[in-house]
Amino acid sequence: MQFFTLFDFIALGIGIAILAVWLLFYFSGKQYAELFENLDTKDFPLGDTYFVGYAITLLLKLDYKNKQSRKLRKQLGVLYEPKYTEYYLRVISSMQFTMSLTVAAFAAPLYFLSGSPILLILLLVMSGFVYYYYGIAMEKKINDRAEEVLLDFSEVVSKLALLVNSGMIVGEAWERAAASGERTLYKEMQRSVEEMHNGKSFADALYVFAQRSMLPEIKKFSSTLIQGVSQGNRELAGMLTQQSREVWDMKRQIIRRKGELANNKLLIPICMTFVGILIMIIIPIFSNLGG
Repeated sequence: MQFFTLFDFIALGIGIAILAVWLLFYFSGKQYAELFENLDTKDFPLGDTYFVGYAITLLLKLDYKNKQSRKLRKQLGVLYEPKYTEYYLRVISSMQFTMSLTVAAFAAPLYFLSGSPILLILLLVMSGFVYYYYGIAMEKKINDRAEEVLLDFSEVVSKLALLVNSGMIVGEAWERAAASGERTLYKEMQRSVEEMHNGKSFADALYVFAQRSMLPEIKKFSSTLIQGVSQGNRELAGMLTQQSREVWDMKRQIIRRKGELANNKLLIPICMTFVGILIMIIIPIFSNLGG
């Protein structure tokens, strides 16, 4: 006959409490489900459950005025239209609470299935890690986007230099270069082309384009381009040629750093394999000593 230990009762109490909290916010937040129906499942996994976390944010009365929220709001302005930044700010907060609480809710059931107290503790710790991870996930996405933009930047500058040197005016060259690709930088250029078609001047559209990128290299390039336009195509061609050489050097440095980082990442699975082998050797030894 198997008896429950004190730890089992504690785990059961924790599990029931977390499940009750999850169900409470599930039913109280169900009315807000439509707010999260159209989220991209790639960027927001299990988005149709975020109303659980949204109910928590309403209970906590979060005002999103702290330093972290201001930083995140600025980052979201790069990825989405400015009018949607407040919405996505609340989506991310709701995602953090939902995913964290859901992971915690699985802790007690998995403990009783496995009988391992370590698994219970690990899952509870993991719920905190999940909250932290989804809080910084947007920053990682911004960094990945910035890296992609910088890698394409050299090609864009080279195309512009070639087109302007051939005698094309800078506005047409910009539109031609924008239409030559479908990655992030090209889409941002296409967005600025649409703004120019809607009546915005080239200089204003270029300024907004630079602000959206949040990259000093793009801002410097945009300033050079605006300055060159005011001085005429002849001066601009020379500026773009010089800029093209600089950004190609920058691209080589980025690729070199990525190669070094890839080599460092190879050490992680090697170390994990080594630790796993040690565990496989040490645990049987201690088990035999205990017997």
